[in-house]
Amino acid sequence: MSFKAFATDYIKAQSPGWKNPKHRQQWTNTLTTYAYPVIGDLPIDSLDQSHILKILRPIWNGKTETANRIRSRIENILDAAKVEGLRTGENPARWRANLKHVLPKRADVAPVKNHPAMPYADVPQFMAELRIKNSTSARALEFTVLTAVRTSATIGAVWDEFDFDAKLWTVPAERADVKITDGKPRFVPLCKRALEILDSFRERTDDSPYVFPGGKLRYPLSNMAMLNLLHDMRSDFTVHGFRSSFKDWASECTRADNIVSEMALFHVVKDETERAYRRGVLLEKRRKLMRDWEGFCAQPPAKRDGVVTPFRKKERA
Repeated sequence: MSFKAFATDYIKAQSPGWKNPKHRQQWTNTLTTYAYPVIGDLPIDSLDQSHILKILRPIWNGKTETANRIRSRIENILDAAKVEGLRTGENPARWRANLKHVLPKRADVAPVKNHPAMPYADVPQFMAELRIKNSTSARALEFTVLTAVRTSATIGAVWDEFDFDAKLWTVPAERADVKITDGKPRFVPLCKRALEILDSFRERTDDSPYVFPGGKLRYPLSNMAMLNLLHDMRSDFTVHGFRSSFKDWASECTRADNIVSEMALFHVVKDETERAYRRGVLLEKRRKLMRDWEGFCAQPPAKRDGVVTPFRKKERA
């Protein structure tokens, strides 16, 4: 059997279990672009390390993340082929004790770059300018800053995720954080201004299921819409960077426990003690923190010198 034929069957068999429906298309697209031209027609039992390197070397330095995803996908496919008796021997696409000795480390050729973040002291001025703009992307960006979520959480939001009585937003795991592996949703306590933004969209007459609809009927806002608006206003920063602005503000201008702001950002809590602490979701503590963040964002820009949010008395767990 050829690699392409087996890979096609593998994707068809595995995709019903993938939580993100886009994964099937991503697998197919990357293999079609990079792998099939090199090994697609070759017998799957004939592939060795030289074939894998012929795929990876041309893109490893310039498209490192893409190259590593392709490597991982080929590794999974070849592992499955071995289980089905179509291959023997070691997997030539495996990184550990194999490709790591002939390819540079990903961190060396594609170091992690932090998203440029607006200094938190500048956020009130920015929010004041943002509030006077009248567009879906402006309200979506304001909502994103106030809730400290990722772009994907906002643009994919649908009305069924919101409990207006509880003032709570339930974000599915696949949109909350790419690193979430437990499959559990995350919860966002909604401040007053966030609820006002939602209310302003509830009276729409279109039939889009999305809170922040895009230009095409029944499609969400583009994932570039907020970034384009932000770059028109402040070209040096990213939407994701506001999460860092929020974290810096919470660390420097409040006495909220670190775990409270970490949970507000949906970060994975690794420490055993903190994991036990987080079981209560810390929802009320997070509500207070997000109300304080809303108040900070709404402060008149002229009052933003120095520490603008008074320290709270530290609450006991």
